Amino acid sequence: MYPSYGYGYGFGMDPMMILILLAFGLSLWASFRVKGTFNRFAQVRAGSGMTGYDAARRMLDLNGLYDVPIEPVPGTLSDHYDPIKRVVRLSEPVYYESSISAISVACHEVGHAIQHKEAYPMLVARHRMFPFVNFASSASPFLMLAGVLFGSMNLVWVGILFFSAAVAFQLVTLPVEFNATNRAKRLMVSEGFIDLREKPGVDRVLNAAALTYVAAALISLLQLLRFVMIFGNNRNND
Repeated sequence: MYPSYGYGYGFGMDPMMILILLAFGLSLWASFRVKGTFNRFAQVRAGSGMTGYDAARRMLDLNGLYDVPIEPVPGTLSDHYDPIKRVVRLSEPVYYESSISAISVACHEVGHAIQHKEAYPMLVARHRMFPFVNFASSASPFLMLAGVLFGSMNLVWVGILFFSAAVAFQLVTLPVEFNATNRAKRLMVSEGFIDLREKPGVDRVLNAAALTYVAAALISLLQLLRFVMIFGNNRNND
């Protein structure tokens, strides 16, 4: 028989769960912050007069990526670089507007296109991990649940192993995002997309976005540790 999975602290919640809830709180705060910061600096016109499209096109061309197109997409903060089709997609408020937020986000996405061209190691690792992680993250909860229901710790640990792949993906994402941001910041200043007085606004927009990735990685890591502690403790009690 398997004992109940918990620590029995009297209040019905273990310390690791409290940390996870705090991380979720950080994630929610980061989400509100990135939206608020983007909206705030979307109202600040860039001195260069460049739109997000202008900045992205210029940055791509400076790096020899003349064949990478830029497409507008609906929504807000839906910006991304598609490595399969090799296209930069910018949300309409970024594509068409001339603001600190628009230029910052556009150049960040181009940073990923440059990483792709240069085969930036962490981006390559993330691309190679994605097919398995996409499957593993979906299968993991079912494997762990099946393991508990059928009393099979082997299934549980396979589920945890699959979940750890998703955590690794989140952790690999961090240097990819930070590197793209750093590339964007350097080029924006050196090429005159923004001036030094505007750089603090750029820092706020991009740092707020980076915090969302940090929060997501922290949540995943804490969840993994909690699974390991719960089921590891259960194995020790057998």
